[in-house]
Formats: sequence, C-alpha cells, structure tokens
Amino acid sequence: MARLLLNLKDIHLTFGGKPVLEGVDLMLSEGERITLVGRNGTGKSTLLKIAAAMIEQDKGERFFQPGTTLRYLPQEPDFAGFTTVLDYVEAGLGPTDNPYRARQLLNELGLEGDEDPQRLSGGEARRAALARTLAPDPDVLLLDEPTNHLDLPAIEWLETTLKASRAAMILISHDRRFLESLSNAVVWLDRGASRRMERGFEFFEEWRDQVIEEEEREQSLLSKRIATEEHWMRYGVTARRKRNMRRVALLGSLRKERKEHVGRLGTVTLQASTGDMSGKLVVEATKISKAFGERKIVANLDMLLLRGDRLAIVGPNGAGKTTLIKLITGALEPDSGTLKRGTNLQIVSLDQSRMSLNPDDLLQDVITGGRGSSVTINGETKHVITYMQDFLFRPEQARTPVSVLSGGERARLILARELAKPSNFLILDEPTNDLDLETLDLLQELLADYPGTLLLVSHDRDFVDRIATTVLMHEGEGRWIEYAGGYSDMVTQRGAGVAARKRDVARVAVAEAASAPRAEPAVKRKLGFKEKHALDTLPGRIDALDKELALLEGKLADVSLFSRDPKAFAAASSRHAAAAAEKAAAEEQWLELEMLREELEGA
Repeated sequence: MARLLLNLKDIHLTFGGKPVLEGVDLMLSEGERITLVGRNGTGKSTLLKIAAAMIEQDKGERFFQPGTTLRYLPQEPDFAGFTTVLDYVEAGLGPTDNPYRARQLLNELGLEGDEDPQRLSGGEARRAALARTLAPDPDVLLLDEPTNHLDLPAIEWLETTLKASRAAMILISHDRRFLESLSNAVVWLDRGASRRMERGFEFFEEWRDQVIEEEEREQSLLSKRIATEEHWMRYGVTARRKRNMRRVALLGSLRKERKEHVGRLGTVTLQASTGDMSGKLVVEATKISKAFGERKIVANLDMLLLRGDRLAIVGPNGAGKTTLIKLITGALEPDSGTLKRGTNLQIVSLDQSRMSLNPDDLLQDVITGGRGSSVTINGETKHVITYMQDFLFRPEQARTPVSVLSGGERARLILARELAKPSNFLILDEPTNDLDLETLDLLQELLADYPGTLLLVSHDRDFVDRIATTVLMHEGEGRWIEYAGGYSDMVTQRGAGVAARKRDVARVAVAEAASAPRAEPAVKRKLGFKEKHALDTLPGRIDALDKELALLEGKLADVSLFSRDPKAFAAASSRHAAAAAEKAAAEEQWLELEMLREELEGA
C-alpha cells in the first residue's frame, strides 16, 4: 500500500463571514497525481495554500509525513530580496540538494540566471518560479496554474519533466491536455465540499454529469416525499398522538433538508451577436512579407481565408503571431506582396490580456460602452443587469469598478463586452486565460455554432483541437505553413510540435556557467509609459499621415497647379516627401515597439 504523504481532513475556512471550504477532505499518497478542479472562486488555490501550510484552516486537521519534502508553486511568485534569478532559485534548495540542478533547469527553461527578477516578463517569472520549485526534486509538488504565461514549447517541456518526476502532485490548471496527460485522480470542489474520483481527468466530465444527475434525482424524490407527508397532514386519518408527532417531526426534517440544500452554481449563458454575412472571401494574402530590421516576421506568405474558416496561428512566444494578426486584419501593412480583404467585414477582437479594461470603469458601463442600460443581441434587447447575470455577475455588481474583479471575473467581463458586439469575423487572442473549465466548455460550444470566421491564437492544445479547422504554423525565419485540422493533426503531419524560438544570443553552456564569474544582471524590463503610449497612438498617427498623403497626391495630380501656383506646388511636394518619411518612421517605430512588447510579455 502506498505511503500517505499529505492528509487534509474536514477542512473549514471562512473569509469575510462567507464560508469558502466546508468539510473538505484531500489525501495524497505516493505515486498519486491529483487534479484539483472547481469553478472560479470555489477555493482551489486556498486549499492548496492550506496543504502547503501557508495559511491555517479555521477547523480540521492537516497531516504531513515527517521527513518528506514539499514545494509549492504560487500563481504570483515573490522575488523580493533577490538580486538575480539564480539567487532566487538557489534559495529554494535544501542543504543536501544539488545546486547544479538549479542551473540546469534555468538553462532548459531559457534563462541564464543573471537576470534581474524585478525586470522579468510574465513568462520569464513563471519559468524562474518553476525552476525554484522543481530544483530540489521534492517528494510532494503543489502546482497552482503551472502553465500560465508559458508558450507551447515550455508547456510540453514541463509536461515531460513532470511525467518523469517521482513526486506526488496536486495540480490546478485550465489546460485539459496537460491534466489528461498527468493526472490519475481528481478532487472536485463544489459548493464548499469535496468529491473524489480515482481516475484521470479525461473521465472527469462524464463522472461530474453523473453526480449532478443523481443529485437531481435525489432532490426530486425528496420533493415527492414532502408532498406525500403534507397530504397526510391535511387528509390522513388521525392515529395515536405519538405517531402523529413522529410524522410531523419527519415532515419538518424533510423540509429542513430541502431548505439547506445548496443548489449548483449557475452556468454562463454565452451568445454571440452576429453581424451581417461577409463576402465569401475574407482574406487573401499573396507573397506578403514583413521584417523588423534583419529579423523576418513573415516571408512570402500565401494564405486564403474564406467565410466560415477557423484558423489557428501557432508558434512560440516572440514568433510574431500578434504582428501576423495585425497584417491579416489591416492594422499593419506588409513590406511587400498583396493582401486583399473581403467585403462587409465586421471584426471583433477578443483580447484576454485585459489591457483594454479601465480599472475605474463600472461593470455595466464596460458592457454598454457607457451608453444606456441595455444591450441588443441578435435583435433581442436585454437590460444590462439581465445580460450580466448570463455571465454569472450578481445584480449588485453592475455599479462596482473593474478593479475589484478577480482574474476569472475579468475574463468573463471581456467575453460579455465583446460578444455583445455584432461581428462576422472574431479574433481570439489567448481566449482561455483564467476561464474555468465549465465556462471554457460553453465558449467552445458557442464558437462551434458561430456562423462567421474565426482567427485564433492559443497555447491550449485541446482548445485548438476542438475549434480550429486549419493551423498556420511558425517554421522559423519568417516562414509560416498551413496544416489541415487542429493541433494534433498538425503534429501528425509535421512530425513534431512547436519548438522554442532560437535565442538571438547563444546560450552559455551549463558547465561554463557553473565555473564562470557571475555577470552583471541582464537589462530586462517592461515597456515604459512613453513606449506604451507610443504603441497605442502610433496607429492613429499613421492613419492621419495616410489621409494627408492622399490629399497631397490629389493636389499634385492637378497638372495645372505648377504653372498656376509654383509656390503651392513646391510646398505640396515638400510636404508630401516629409509626410512619407514621417509615415515610414512611424511604421518602423510601431513595429519595433510591437516586437519589443511581444518579446517582453511572452518571453
């Protein structure tokens, strides 16, 4: 029998007067890899922190096997007090742990170790935290959303590494493929309690549905028993008083049971507001190219996107996926080649980065755009509060600011806002971030029925498999190749998945790094305020210059202008040359900043 490593028994916890966990049990033995699932807000991360002894429960018992080592991966790592990433990772090692493993893991995860932890991008911070968690080779791993901010090569590396680990694990993740590959048991947190299934995550949804159906049957039988007892109370023949009192007590007990039953949490009701039908042709690219300096982003790409297609763009962070979307949608023009867009396109972009959310805006204003108190979906007008309830927002949240929302709530808010807009061409940039599995199911159902065209960027392999009919795969050096089917079909045809993008500077070998003196921290940073402002405003500046150039070209096309007004002709010619130069410089600056943003946020 496998040795018990961790046992949480009858765990209760209340936050702000609201019960979060009510009698939860969680046991972890050697060899087990448990997936912890539940809706956003059901206490998964809280339970994991109790398991890690980071917070204490109000009631219940925590047992941890003496002499056993445990490491916990938080969603937000704390780098305070560390001057380099290597310092941060080595601080997680025990006295008998091998420091070489810390350097090895950093190298495998694409980090040198001399980076400043305060200047890491989201992806780099996650990689550093993973290296710190895995370096000691612990007996127990508690991993909270380990794939967040990772691209596909890093996710597949992590999956392979965890498969080879001897550690027992508890995993929280929204990545189905990751969970199916690793788990051999599931603990489901639902309405404060826990249920356990001794099978992998691939069987969870079938089991969950069976549990829900059985619960509904029990509630139906309870209602029938209450109806029977109520009928006896009104019309039954009076028997001995003792018997009558027993029946009265039974009725009271049944009513109390029904009253105290906590029904399942509501489900999100997703419906997209569809626009007019677009033309059959959506986008046709012929030999288009785009480069940033010496670096090719797109090279001689031919692509045809027709109405109803579902195209997924796949590649490592920094490959240029965002730039490619901007080329396809017309936000950026190619350096060469031709790009033709179809007629009557109504484009809506679903960007889960949440950069477009103003933290001071009220929820109802985000959805309505600050105009009125209703939304219209496919011809049906709904009050904004009714519409918000479809996305599990309470009526009293309508006038609360965005700043108080959790990550999952912000994800649902963006869905509510963007799906209310009429569209026939949906752009989905990492739409699965922070969505619980049930909401993700409903989003997939909605997209399956969506009559328009979809353009998808995602690191979620299962989501791409379920949605995409074609994959546009990054092959390096600006080359992109189309494969029929989803991600798994692409891997079958190509013979491999997504490989990490080669670094611009060759990595120092691990052995050399171990013996070399430590270098100064690399200059890593996030976009500054001025750079963010320029990135936001340059497209408008480019559009204004385009319009000005068109007006000047119209004026210069007047053959009589030179003879009629030489000074006006000279001024128009001079301004045309200056405006053309300004536009070229603005486009170059925008592309430079966009590539820098993608590198910093996705590295």
